[in-house]
Amino acid sequence: MNKLKICVAGATGWAGSELSRGIFGVNDMELVAAVSRRFAGKTLSEVLGIEKLTSPIFGTVEEALSTNPDVFVEYTKPEVAKSHVLSALRGGAHVVIGTSGMSSEDYDKVNKVAEEVNRGVLAVGNFALTVVLLQKFAEMAARYIPEWEIIEYAHADKKDVPSGTARELANRLSNVREARLAVPLSEIDGPIESRGARLQGTQVHSIRLPGYVISIDAIFGMPDQKLILRHESGSSAVPYVNGALLAIREVGKLVGVHRGLDSVMKF
Repeated sequence: MNKLKICVAGATGWAGSELSRGIFGVNDMELVAAVSRRFAGKTLSEVLGIEKLTSPIFGTVEEALSTNPDVFVEYTKPEVAKSHVLSALRGGAHVVIGTSGMSSEDYDKVNKVAEEVNRGVLAVGNFALTVVLLQKFAEMAARYIPEWEIIEYAHADKKDVPSGTARELANRLSNVREARLAVPLSEIDGPIESRGARLQGTQVHSIRLPGYVISIDAIFGMPDQKLILRHESGSSAVPYVNGALLAIREVGKLVGVHRGLDSVMKF
């Protein structure tokens, strides 16, 4: 069996390191390269403490692409994610995006290049199964309940707002309809910022405080009743590994940008 050759950018980070361990633990993948400026020149074995995980760590994406990976996993920072993804596509790799914070305009650019080079991109705001289910349930609710808002929570030092999970959810709901506002934003009596950001037809509120990891509420309201869908993360990255492995296995069947893990799942 030919193994999928994988390169992970951000392989020594919180989520990327757990994914690196996950890739090492399966039989159908080989982690051929990692990207980390901090640990460039070392191996993942030295950094993660796994004896046989001898994948080299490069300081740049371009250097890592010299290993000719089949799939490039982007798990770094939003300010560099787009350039990493475009480099990987032009280098011949399919791409899985786990980094949050990329805009709709970024994805439009990525989609154009992906289609030009006949490669797939699977962008997943959150690989956890509970998030996938929340997204599906929210889409169902939006068909019947016209008013909703999103509140997302994260640790105090998370810079990207809204989170990738919230952006992905707003994008999905926009394909159903725009959320109705009883009082239009133009008629608000007070600071308009207090109503959150209007993102693809949904009001989104981002909370950044100590004590939170990553959580999100999709709140739907009707007269005398409401529906609250909530996802809450624990402190480890373990829940994201299986979803990321699924994305890696399936992205090679795609062309262009596809958003959400459920686009390669069966329900």
